[in-house]
Amino acid sequence: MSKELRTVSGMRPTGPLHLGHYFGVLKNWVELQDREEAYFFVADWHALTSDYADPSRIRHNIAEMVKDWVGAGLDPEKCVIFRQSAVKEHGELSLLLSMITPVSWLERNPTYKEQQQQISNKDLGNAGFLCYPVLMAADILMYRPHGVPVGEDQLPHMELTREIARRFNYFYGDLFPEPQAMLTPAAKCPGLDGRKMSKSYNNGIFLSDDFAGIQEKVRGMFTDKARLRKSDPGNPDVCNLFPYHVLLSSPEEQAEIRRGCTSAQLGCVDCKKIFLKNLEAFLTPLHERRAALDARPGAVEEILAAGNEKAHAFAMSTMALAREKMGL
Repeated sequence: MSKELRTVSGMRPTGPLHLGHYFGVLKNWVELQDREEAYFFVADWHALTSDYADPSRIRHNIAEMVKDWVGAGLDPEKCVIFRQSAVKEHGELSLLLSMITPVSWLERNPTYKEQQQQISNKDLGNAGFLCYPVLMAADILMYRPHGVPVGEDQLPHMELTREIARRFNYFYGDLFPEPQAMLTPAAKCPGLDGRKMSKSYNNGIFLSDDFAGIQEKVRGMFTDKARLRKSDPGNPDVCNLFPYHVLLSSPEEQAEIRRGCTSAQLGCVDCKKIFLKNLEAFLTPLHERRAALDARPGAVEEILAAGNEKAHAFAMSTMALAREKMGL
């Protein structure tokens, strides 16, 4: 690749991806691959930090997630798609960075504290979960990027990555740039039941769902709870469906929907039909690209093998410099 800027990001293979993943992450990745040297990895080691007791679904989830990525528009000819655990240098750099990372930095990580309190069905007292941010720092710093596309919830991890890079450079000399967080614009994608769209709530529209199943889901989707009859004026600003019109409809169509809703000329059933029309137009090319992969046995493995090789070549060059800096 000959692009001047470099970016890296990854995702844990914990289940199928939904519309929230597309508009919150993948849409930005697809745009980045056209203007930057982009590395996108399947973070299977990160999945083990919390799912270590039952890793039986990880291999399946890896393949399905790559299909979702390619369906969403990631092009292996434009970016590097690889599997984290296939590039062993990630583990080596994580170990070396752990030597200089104070435990207090890890314990103050807000994500660590929150998940320890909120997740009661898993034992998260393992060292791997505590050191999750060090492995994440290694994933990022390995490719010496100028920036990392993340959501606001990942800002504490990004700041810790910058601190680790700064500390390494202080002890051993400059090697790692301090990557900037490239904030992904927030995209409101409420779940079918009004809560946040989440795999764990099973309230999502997934990128791999067939359209007949999606139609059934949308028919039961919450809209404006205060609107009991079609003759009642609606309020798009509190409606669970309207954020999707913002994402999928033209400004002119949004204005028409708003007028029809607030004047009670457009009922929720009609509104859902408009949503389904636009959603089908949006999902059809995604489903076609995914189907093309399904029609080629071994296609996902080929994509990952090629990406693993490219990522490994870059990682070897970084590790040669890191070992030299540390006198190893």
